[in-house]
Amino acid sequence: MRYRSGFDPDGNLWDLIAFDLRRQRQERDISLAAVGGIIGRDRSLVAYVECGKTKLQEKHAVKIDDAWRTDGLYSRLVKFAKLGHDVSWSATYLELEADAGELRSWDLGWVPGLFQTEDYARATFDAAGTEGAEAGAKARVERQQCLNRTPPPRVWAIIDERVITQPVGSAEIMRDQLAHLIELAKRPHVSVRVVPQSAGAHAGRDGSFNIITMGGVDSVYTVAPGGGRLIQDATETNCYRVWFDLIGDVALPKNASLDLIVEAMERFS
Repeated sequence: MRYRSGFDPDGNLWDLIAFDLRRQRQERDISLAAVGGIIGRDRSLVAYVECGKTKLQEKHAVKIDDAWRTDGLYSRLVKFAKLGHDVSWSATYLELEADAGELRSWDLGWVPGLFQTEDYARATFDAAGTEGAEAGAKARVERQQCLNRTPPPRVWAIIDERVITQPVGSAEIMRDQLAHLIELAKRPHVSVRVVPQSAGAHAGRDGSFNIITMGGVDSVYTVAPGGGRLIQDATETNCYRVWFDLIGDVALPKNASLDLIVEAMERFS
């Protein structure tokens, strides 16, 4: 398997961990499957780690350190890497999203990126004062090709009611955006649910996040100004699974959500 695009062990600690793991494995003449046996996972996960597409989990680093007698080298590197911001997180997230089998998103302020029209996307960039709004909007729309794969990913999206009621751009942009959202919500592999304002305080009020599942492994991307955070340690990703379910507990059912989106679209007519 090829290295992830932009793989840079000289400038990225996570990539250095991946690079050294492969080097150590090959020097020891150990197969991917054998390393998978050490950490209790299959060979494909080890391959993803070695090419930089997923990060070595701390619990797996401990097992490798014990098996290879590295005096805790990988455990220390993983702990240190988790402390800093990685500029490649966003790019890695987009690569995972393109191949994911399951996508879950909670959005507090915007229509999910995979569901945005080009005009709406451009309006979000303009609102943030971001340079290159035109290119950014086109790139966001291109991401949506993953929804048309065969087979397509299974998508669960939960959005706050303000996403569909607060204007972004013009009334026409909002009307077209909500019509597009309604169309997508009717696809058999897509679920769109709305958390009504009447829900009050709930687990999702702290911020938006996306859960990407590929090969049974979850990655989480948290959304933040200036760049989000990619989380691939199972202990942390499991917490986001729980939070997603808690948010779902206060969301409207699918049909009631669709009715609310239709009502919001009509108000922009």
